Amino acid sequence: MVKRRSTSGASATSAGAPGSAPGAANVPARWTIAALSRRVMQDDFAPFACLTCYDATTARWLSRGGVEVLLVGDTASEMTLGFDRTIDISLDVLLALTAGVRRGVDAALQSVGGVHPLPLVMGDMPFMSYHTSDDDAVRNAARFLVEGHADIVKLEADETFAPVVRKMVRAGIPVCAHVGSRPQRVALSGGYRSAGRTRKDQAQIVRDANALQDAGASMLLVEAVPEETTRKLLKATSVPVIGIGAGPACHGQVLVLQDLLGLSDRPPTFARPAADVGQVLIAAARTWRERVATRGVGPSPYTMRG
Repeated sequence: MVKRRSTSGASATSAGAPGSAPGAANVPARWTIAALSRRVMQDDFAPFACLTCYDATTARWLSRGGVEVLLVGDTASEMTLGFDRTIDISLDVLLALTAGVRRGVDAALQSVGGVHPLPLVMGDMPFMSYHTSDDDAVRNAARFLVEGHADIVKLEADETFAPVVRKMVRAGIPVCAHVGSRPQRVALSGGYRSAGRTRKDQAQIVRDANALQDAGASMLLVEAVPEETTRKLLKATSVPVIGIGAGPACHGQVLVLQDLLGLSDRPPTFARPAADVGQVLIAAARTWRERVATRGVGPSPYTMRG
């Protein structure tokens, strides 16, 4: 029997609590899909922050920073495993990474307690984990909840995936449907491409979003589209929309963590680094190398017992 995770508990007592979002009051100890949806439907809502994350240690620190959603993305194929495509990562690896991120979020509970809610964990369904049959798709999505302890799964989709999304939702699996540019189709497109830049493509993305929402998707994610396409999608739908390279109008924004930290050698044009962690790592490596070379690592703290 799977132990139920509590989504209630201590809440922020006022909108001015340290680390709380502007306009947020009485938010839960953990962000839930329902709580985020209520927040972004307010007239003066503050967009929520989403970052990719692939390990427990980083999840613990990002939780302390108040990020509302952690996406265990298939970008781990590139950022963690060193491939140049997102499709080169297996379901089992992503499940293990998702479970690690969940443990990191849970470990942050004591240090965060009451300051702001812990983040929602979103598991990303990898290439070919939901394409061969609806039965396999539902089974694999369920593994993200049961084995990865994710709160929601994300899958790249168009309107033809509406039936499988409906079956996932019928089984009790929350879904975030990813429309617009879809990196898992890189073999067909010949590289990462923007989307929705013609009237025809724009209309198709809006149709995709509507069909997936109507099938029961709790959230949408739109990638690499013009702001006009984003506005039309937002006007046509009623669930929270996360954007990446889609302008500032979305309810939430996601970025690959390494792009934000200044660790990517060739970040996308829409990704503005907030830190230069690469230089910090270089400096730390040089400091350690110098300590080792000069035998400056310090004495052993252990003594003989007999």
